[in-house]
Amino acid sequence: MTVSTPGLSGLRRAGALAAATLAAVALGVVPGARADAASGTLPIGDADLTEITTSRVLADGVTLTHIVRGTEPAQPDQINTTSRGPWVVNVLTIDPRRARGHLKATYGTNLGQVEKTTDLVRDSGALAGVNASFFTFTASPLYPGDPVGLGLYGGKLLSEPTIEPGEVNFVVDANNNRALTGKLTWSGSARNRRTHTVLPLEFINHPPVVPAGCTAVVDQSVCTEPGDVVQFTPEFDSATPAGVGVEVVLNRLGCVVRTATTRGTTLAVGQTSLQATGRDAGALLAVAGRGCLDLTSTLTDQRGRKLGLRPGLFGVNGRYPLTANGRIVVPDGGSDSFFARNPRTIAGTTRDGKVVLATIDGRQTTSVGTTLDETAAVAQALGMSDAVNLDGGGSTAMAAQGALVNHPSGAERAVGDALVYVEGRYHGGN
Repeated sequence: MTVSTPGLSGLRRAGALAAATLAAVALGVVPGARADAASGTLPIGDADLTEITTSRVLADGVTLTHIVRGTEPAQPDQINTTSRGPWVVNVLTIDPRRARGHLKATYGTNLGQVEKTTDLVRDSGALAGVNASFFTFTASPLYPGDPVGLGLYGGKLLSEPTIEPGEVNFVVDANNNRALTGKLTWSGSARNRRTHTVLPLEFINHPPVVPAGCTAVVDQSVCTEPGDVVQFTPEFDSATPAGVGVEVVLNRLGCVVRTATTRGTTLAVGQTSLQATGRDAGALLAVAGRGCLDLTSTLTDQRGRKLGLRPGLFGVNGRYPLTANGRIVVPDGGSDSFFARNPRTIAGTTRDGKVVLATIDGRQTTSVGTTLDETAAVAQALGMSDAVNLDGGGSTAMAAQGALVNHPSGAERAVGDALVYVEGRYHGGN
């Protein structure tokens, strides 16, 4: 155990080696102003706060660290303003040079539903893990687990990154535990092999929206308002979303096996479907016909280079980078409550290639949480040269060795996916 008070050196962070890189891609990062070097304690709150650190080894190359900064509970009405804390931080550190397992993302039974982080960790046979992506939650009652952004699992792109400027992605190769952060973009299309006509895709595994002026139109092909064109895979849910519009089911060769003038069907292994609403319904029928389609799906990094989808590649979505090349890069959030004190989940890498997953408890008198600026300062102090802010708030959770490690702000919430560390080499699967 390390007890750190003013005048005593606390956590020591090293990092002289070059950052590890994925063999097939280098995700871009956002430049910014370098913050002051970490003093050895977490650089949040008053300088005279006592900080207590305990660590334990979970497995070769895997360490769990518990940090408490501040000793007195906060007053309930001062959680968002106090400079006395307390703050409770849990840190999972994975050293790829020594670890004998692999880091990956998992969404559980299917993509559209939610499960608790503790269940995702246990059901995947993992040693430890944290919640990961932002997901639709209450915005989509039928499919609450649908990722709001990138969802890449075992080399399968099951959810496309958004064009929102705040989205940032965390990508890891389970074959070597190398990880990077950055922003990916996506494009997709369906092309008829015989006629060569092309129809752009707008989403992957995301329920299409029916245009407001056509909600009462049963035959969407006569609608004059643009709708959505979406690709669905069997991983999404037990059935594709039902409703007005059209749906075309393709076999593993890309050839049409059935067409319906309403949406909603069950897909067999190897099948995929395309759904369309609004006037795009007619466009889909025209492109598909009774022929065969080539579906394209391309991920591109910030430098315009394609990311090859290969087995073992996983990626989740976050909101806003925290650090990049050792610099704090949090944008100005103004009065947006997202930037205020909340529970937080962080993923990042150190300069010598370690992967760090951390949670910060919040909205409690026993741990007040962090602003996004404070979160970045914590990430930097923990040695994360590149770090992203994952889903937080009520979703923040860390589990290890079958038990919940942190204290969520309420009952543990079911989430869309998780980043988990599994002992043993990666052998496929989500």
